[in-house]
Amino acid sequence: MLKVENLNQYYGGSHILRGLSFEVPVGKVTTLLGRNGVGKTTLLKTLMGLVPAASGSIGFGGRDITRAPSYQRVRAGIGFVPQGREIFPRLTVEENLLMGLATRPRGSAIPPRIFDMFPVLRQMMGRRGGDLSGGQQQQLAIGRALAFGPKLLILDEPTEGIQPSIIKDIERAIRSLAATGEMAILLVEQYYDFARALADQYLVMERGEIVMRGAGADMDADGVRQVLSV
Repeated sequence: MLKVENLNQYYGGSHILRGLSFEVPVGKVTTLLGRNGVGKTTLLKTLMGLVPAASGSIGFGGRDITRAPSYQRVRAGIGFVPQGREIFPRLTVEENLLMGLATRPRGSAIPPRIFDMFPVLRQMMGRRGGDLSGGQQQQLAIGRALAFGPKLLILDEPTEGIQPSIIKDIERAIRSLAATGEMAILLVEQYYDFARALADQYLVMERGEIVMRGAGADMDADGVRQVLSV
């Protein structure tokens, strides 16, 4: 679904992304791990078109989107859950979810599966997003990204600042989405146990490069936890 080839990015004189190449297949969870400052956020901004790629290519569904603006990437089927959630605090839960339908025909309904995964959102439809707990806001952010039926879902550290019970709910939701075989999932995470529990394949970034990759089942044997703690 997503194919990145020899992607490079610079900030000023700093070489932030260094020849990244990887694929995110449909029906699988690909986890990208790395400590703060290794270039994960820059990579996601480049994938979403928020900053232009200096060189290399980004393919999505067989189409080159390297120079496509952000709105075209969303229309093509890329859903993004940013770090920090970035929900609309003054809008209700329902209004936040409807914002996720902006690319769909007028009158489109919120997909029932969002409420199947996160029942609390149905119970709080009339409450303002800013009144929800951090964990509930994260569920809302994921629900908003799922509303238009993306083909690729990118999640940027969804466990950050979230209570353990909500992390389990999010883990179950991601697992169920992958199990449908209809969606590719790129999970960017620092919480090793969460990433290992979900990963079909993993990537490890260090100083703008992918230094390790492999099957999710091999993460312990490959010593990924130790690499991240160095």
